[in-house]
Amino acid sequence: MFMLLAAAAPSSNKPEYKAPSYTTPSYPAPKYPTPGYPAPAYPTPSYNKDNKYADITITSQSDERNLDGSSQWSYAQSDYTTREESQVQKKMQGVTYDSYGKESYGEVLGNTNKGSSYWVVPEGQKFTLTWAADEAGFQPKGDHLPVAPVHKYELPVAPALP
Repeated sequence: MFMLLAAAAPSSNKPEYKAPSYTTPSYPAPKYPTPGYPAPAYPTPSYNKDNKYADITITSQSDERNLDGSSQWSYAQSDYTTREESQVQKKMQGVTYDSYGKESYGEVLGNTNKGSSYWVVPEGQKFTLTWAADEAGFQPKGDHLPVAPVHKYELPVAPALP
């Protein structure tokens, strides 16, 4: 036969802790002397009425950032100026530096960008600029950009020494 015995928890002779009560202090509001000089009078902002670009507004705008590090954004204005650009992260060969400044050549993560802009100058001429920036460098293209001259003749060869 089994018997169950119930034991009382040991009692301690320590009195129960009671936190002291505090009253919130009150302070009188600070009194500051009135300054002995007059407040400065600022003129009302004025705008140049001859600004012929004051009415240009953004007509569309987008901005997209992706988790893989790529992004693209664009905007268009009421004066027909537009710009768009996209960027992709890419692994390429490049120079890296460790925490001691030692240079090494290997695979690095970089960005490649592509974009275009279009605008009309006040004289009415239209310009378009496209570009790419990647491991080959910055490559702008546009009809308004200067082009290196093309040589249509062979360069002379230095005579051989006897």
